[in-house]
Amino acid sequence: MPVPVETLPDLTSDYPLTSEQIETFQRDGFVLLRGVCSAQEIAAYRPVITEAAYRFNTETRPVDERDTYGKAFLQIMNLWVRDEGVKRFVLARRFASIAARLMGVPAVRLYHDQALFKEAGGGPTPWHQDFYYWPLDSEKSVTMWMPLVDVDETMGTMTFAVGSHRDGYLAALEISDESEEYFNRLVRERGYRLVNVGAMQAGDATFHWGGTLHAAPGNQSSRAREVMTVIYFADGIRVMSQPDNPNRWQDLKAWLPGVQPGELAVSPLNPLLYTGE
Repeated sequence: MPVPVETLPDLTSDYPLTSEQIETFQRDGFVLLRGVCSAQEIAAYRPVITEAAYRFNTETRPVDERDTYGKAFLQIMNLWVRDEGVKRFVLARRFASIAARLMGVPAVRLYHDQALFKEAGGGPTPWHQDFYYWPLDSEKSVTMWMPLVDVDETMGTMTFAVGSHRDGYLAALEISDESEEYFNRLVRERGYRLVNVGAMQAGDATFHWGGTLHAAPGNQSSRAREVMTVIYFADGIRVMSQPDNPNRWQDLKAWLPGVQPGELAVSPLNPLLYTGE
């Protein structure tokens, strides 16, 4: 029986973000924040999100029959438009406020959400930059990555190349064996320090810039790494005048419907989620 949406926590209260955490994010390109959702809050939302994710999942092949991307995770996108309970989570003011304050912008819009469930025995997520996929003319975009269950590094928690966001667009490579090989070499050549965030409790979250190079190991455990992500961008930015790869064109059509190159990045799928008072 569906959980009544009005009984779910509203997630409107502010998270006590410190100046040190903002400085870490700006300097390193990512930050790990503990307790973004309380144990009680995440316990309320987990069954809602997982039920919706599995209901709308279309991947039915065994893991060993998929390509590298498919082995990395089940990816179910924009659940907020298909489930009212998930919508309450994705549009939460608390998360959007964190994204705005970390980026140092007055207001943020939703780009899209995605459940990323790395199954037991699921493969590694190759190195990549998120904004390879995003047709936005600004680097002011950020992803929140929140586990719905307690996880550790054996389940595939995030590894970041510290400071890589400051080097801009590193290569036009989608998530693939090729991106893993190329960026592994780049990491060695540039001497990026690598940080795996290690164990996280359900409701902890990482936030990272769209340009931060990152990856995740495979899931060596016997249970799924259930993670919900939400992507935000600064209000007022525009779509690129000429998206330069097929994935950016595809994202433009999917997540910014009706918006043309060069126009403001605003559509019915990109509600304003936070405006600083």
